[in-house]
This record gives sequence, C-alpha cells and structure tokens, in this order.
Amino acid sequence: MSDTEHTPEAAALLATKAAARKAAFVRRKAAYEAQRPGVAGHLAEVLAGYRGVPLAGYMPIRTEIDPLAVMAEAAAHGPVAVPVIQGSGLPLRFSRWHPDGPLRAGPFGARVPEVDDYLEPEILIVPLVAFDRVGNRLGYGGGFYDRTLEGLRSRRATLAIGFAFDAQEARSLPLEPTDQPLDMIVTESRILDIPSQL
Repeated sequence: MSDTEHTPEAAALLATKAAARKAAFVRRKAAYEAQRPGVAGHLAEVLAGYRGVPLAGYMPIRTEIDPLAVMAEAAAHGPVAVPVIQGSGLPLRFSRWHPDGPLRAGPFGARVPEVDDYLEPEILIVPLVAFDRVGNRLGYGGGFYDRTLEGLRSRRATLAIGFAFDAQEARSLPLEPTDQPLDMIVTESRILDIPSQL
C-alpha cells in the first residue's frame, strides 16, 4: 500500500467509489430481475467479427449480465478462457473453458475450470458494476482487471469489451490513474464504441 493511499484525498476517493458502487449495484439488480431472454445478442454480433481470436469471458456471479451463451458460440471457433484469481494484488490468469467442461469453486463464488490450462487472451469480456460513455469502468474494488489489462496491453493490442445492462451506466465515475479504460461497451440494447484515448 503506498503512502498516497493514506491521504485524506485517497480516503475521500474510496468513499466516493463505495457510494457509486452501492448505487450501481441497486440499478444492476433491478435490471437483472427485469431482463428478458437474449440479452447477449449484441455481444454475439460484436464477437462474430473476431472468430478464432483467443477470448476471455467470465462466469457470471450474483446479478452480472450473463455472457455464457456467447462464450459457448465463440468456443466453437477458437479458444475461450475464464479468469482465475491468483491472489490479492496480482493480475488475473485465464484458464481454457469449454461449455460442458468440469468446474470447481473459485474465489468470490465464480466457478473456474477444474484443471488449469492457461492462455493469454487478445479480447476480454469484462464484467463491471458501472460504466460511463467514455469507457470508464467501476469494478468491485480489487483492481484485478486494471492490473491484468495493463500487463496485457504492454505486450500486444488487447480489446476490452465491457458487458453490462443499460441501467449500469453512470453520468461520470470516480477514477484513479491506474484505472484501465474499456475499448467498447455492449449492453442488452446497444454497442458503444469508445474513441481512442491516445
């Protein structure tokens, strides 16, 4: 933990993020409970243009929007993986996933493949708590995706697609310098391409 994490400014930012997260969880839960079948249609449309490219999805937990049908479709054309938490403060690794493959319990209630077979994805479907129109994302607070995207992007172009319900959009989000932007956001009703921030 750095010294800056103990400043009043850092404490205020943490409190602001916690409040934004709490409000977003309420909106996400309502959207989850009201969802209709086929919420991943636009995600399938986007990924159809990347058939065969190594992809990481996620095993949905709690009220997260579900990408599993699209992941199963992608697995017919190329490698698909899911995140495996390696420990606090560490980037994620991604283990190959098959639609009917055996799973075991992983950290935070997400299931992971029974046998680890790691690969490096070039596209990540990223779960989130809230997003804004310019590609910022609010996660659960562990920084796993930020560390992971920073590492992957230092080695090659990596496409980060946020997947969420429309209701998870926020006007603006509290940010830190380490937060990694998304390249695209897909919801049940639309595809938001984010202009390059370079």
